[in-house]
Amino acid sequence: MRQFLLAPCIALACAALALPAAAQAPAAVHDEFFWLSEINKASWLTNTDQGLLAPDVAPRVAAALSQVIAQGDQPGGKRPVNVITYEPLLIQAGGPEVTLLHAGRSSQDMLATTRAAMLRDDMLGLAEQLNRTTRDLVEMAAKQRDTIVPNYTNGVAAQPNSLGHALLGHAAGLDRDAQRLREAYARIDRSPMGTTVLNGTSWPLDRARMAAYLGFPALVENAFDAAQVSPVDAAVETGALVSSIGLHTGAFVQDLMVQYAGPRPWILLADRGGATYVSSAMPQKHNPGLLNSTRRDASTAVDLSLGPVMRAHNLPPGMSDAKEVRDGVALVRSGVTALQGWQKILDAMVVDPQRALDALNSDWTASQEIADTLMRKWGVPFRVGHHFASELVDYARAHDIRPPDFPYAQARRIYREALAPAPGAELPMSEAEFRAALDPVAIVRARATAGGPQPAEMDRMLAAARQRIAAQDAWIAAERQRIATALATLDTAFAQRAPHR
Repeated sequence: MRQFLLAPCIALACAALALPAAAQAPAAVHDEFFWLSEINKASWLTNTDQGLLAPDVAPRVAAALSQVIAQGDQPGGKRPVNVITYEPLLIQAGGPEVTLLHAGRSSQDMLATTRAAMLRDDMLGLAEQLNRTTRDLVEMAAKQRDTIVPNYTNGVAAQPNSLGHALLGHAAGLDRDAQRLREAYARIDRSPMGTTVLNGTSWPLDRARMAAYLGFPALVENAFDAAQVSPVDAAVETGALVSSIGLHTGAFVQDLMVQYAGPRPWILLADRGGATYVSSAMPQKHNPGLLNSTRRDASTAVDLSLGPVMRAHNLPPGMSDAKEVRDGVALVRSGVTALQGWQKILDAMVVDPQRALDALNSDWTASQEIADTLMRKWGVPFRVGHHFASELVDYARAHDIRPPDFPYAQARRIYREALAPAPGAELPMSEAEFRAALDPVAIVRARATAGGPQPAEMDRMLAAARQRIAAQDAWIAAERQRIATALATLDTAFAQRAPHR
């Protein structure tokens, strides 16, 4: 999809800049001062080359800019976050003539560019944490491929399943979040620079060259959209992504809490790193502090994700309510925090397969398999088989009989009575077939559904999930490399051409 976003002018600008190969880029998070400085460097280089800065003025502007950057990089140095507080430092360093650098620019397009660049950085940080959590989830799914546990619908134990299969289901949700992130990132990773306020400028600014210097592969084409509409869209779309991550995190936590609260849970948390804590009054009670804090963090992410929509609702374009940098940073990092908690939960989880199997064999989560087997092997209509299985469960619960212990003779009697008045109705299942239909392990292994929990499908899905994670890692690395290379080119070009004070 990215190739359709690349304007030909930007591709040409990148070729003209001959971006050098760079070493693997480290993850870097830059503030507003950094990006305003980079924008000023890019403006100086492109405007000087176009003759928009007179040859006798350009050196003084560059020297003033270098001085402001150097002072800002000192401990306790001034690092303004707005154009209107940055420019006075330039004037102080080089006099009023330095404001010629501002030809054809506005705080509107400069701050829109700063916001896009910072959000782009934060989105890559979120992508990294999302991939780390997903990787741990997939590897735990591989480890628990053959662990059979009860799964729940409507808050009630429903059917046996592989724990690994359920974990891969949660991983599939995170994979969709990764897809949404890449799609949102492509729309954020576009340069508003050079559009001025909302209708462009009479100065022939080279937008494509500035975009390439700042590591943007595409332009926000429409000048009105650049600073008035797209920044709000970016905030709202980011909120939707973080909301989805928060919902997936909360659902996973609650899935664990359903059985953790039981008298004999089959998933516990290791007593390390503050995962649990003992009640001050009840010594037997190990509270799941990590589950509680992660659920809180997930709820915080969902809470913050609603902010951009509420702030942008019923406002005309041009208002800054939903565009604040700090709000965007807090929003994205709330998603990171929730995912970090999820990752810690995976590290602390202790699974007891035998307890899980005991829980399955103490209830009738396998009863649907009786109806399915009767229909599949002997053509008994599903609703008839379902009625027989229901009668079976009612009898077992009334007499406190566990599935493995149910008398085969009673099953035959119940079948005859359930099918009355059909003459000579006999249970077609042998005792061995009847027992197999109630065995949770056999049920899971015999599944034939594409995407099911049977070992062959689990192995296929695990391999595919690992491939997607590797591809996401490669995408993140490539994006960081591309941005770092562009900024290195900008800094090198400015350092080589700007006079030293």
